[in-house]
Parts: sequence; C-alpha cells; structure tokens
Amino acid sequence: MKQPLQTVMGHTLPEPRLTPLGIALLVLVVSVPVLVLGTVLDLAVQWLFGWCVGLWCFV
Repeated sequence: MKQPLQTVMGHTLPEPRLTPLGIALLVLVVSVPVLVLGTVLDLAVQWLFGWCVGLWCFV
C-alpha cells in the first residue's frame, strides 16, 4: 500500500530508500552472526566427532 506524499512547509519529502550504508549494515548484521555460528558448530563437530567439516579443511 503506497503512502500519500508528505509535505513539510510546502516541500515534498523524498521517499524512503535503501542507502549504501544501510546495505552494508544489513550485510554486517546478517552475515557476521551466521558466520560465527557456523564456525562454532564446525569446531564443535570437529571436537566431538573428529570430523573436519569446516572450510579450513580444504586448505
């Protein structure tokens, strides 16, 4: 549902948009926790079962 144009003292406000900083923060907030969780799970599997399932196994 599109909102009507908003004006302040006769000036039209620009529509909200996704900025490069917003994209960078979104990537940071989503990717860092996923990478940390994946690393912790890989280390736990390697420690518990002796299987190397992390990306460092291919190096």
